[in-house]
Amino acid sequence: MIKFENIIKNYEKNIRKIINSFVETDNAQDVEQEVLIKVWKNLPEYKEENKLKSWLKVITVNTCKDYVKSKQFKQKKKAQSDEMLHFTADNLPTPELKLLQNERHQKILNAINELSLKHKEIIILCDIKELTYEEISQKLNCPAGTVRSRLFNARKALQYKLRDLM
Repeated sequence: MIKFENIIKNYEKNIRKIINSFVETDNAQDVEQEVLIKVWKNLPEYKEENKLKSWLKVITVNTCKDYVKSKQFKQKKKAQSDEMLHFTADNLPTPELKLLQNERHQKILNAINELSLKHKEIIILCDIKELTYEEISQKLNCPAGTVRSRLFNARKALQYKLRDLM
């Protein structure tokens, strides 16, 4: 079994190099920490017949891509929120804001419920229950590639249904 400390010692420079090619320097440490957390959490799942360097590269690249997507989404969401939402002086949400949030929440729930059973199931398992691809794969008794494909298609369908909220 590979020790986490050895991974950090031997591959930290490679991980940083990949991160720096995706992310601006001031956020690189946050992304690196996220990568190391994912490696630590998924280390028991690592199969030693796979190349460790490749496995770490996949985790690092995917984390960087997630970070970039998340940052763009947060910036877009913040811009919309700044236009729509106003807070009272004590930073408590106004009744109007609560109503908007409730309506938004209900639209999201309705959109999820309108998805096909397979898409609804995969969204709930991955995005709500936050299960890993491997856990979902075992639960649904299908390959991890199928889980990724279904999740991609489910998110696309959900994105289309929620386009007016974006």
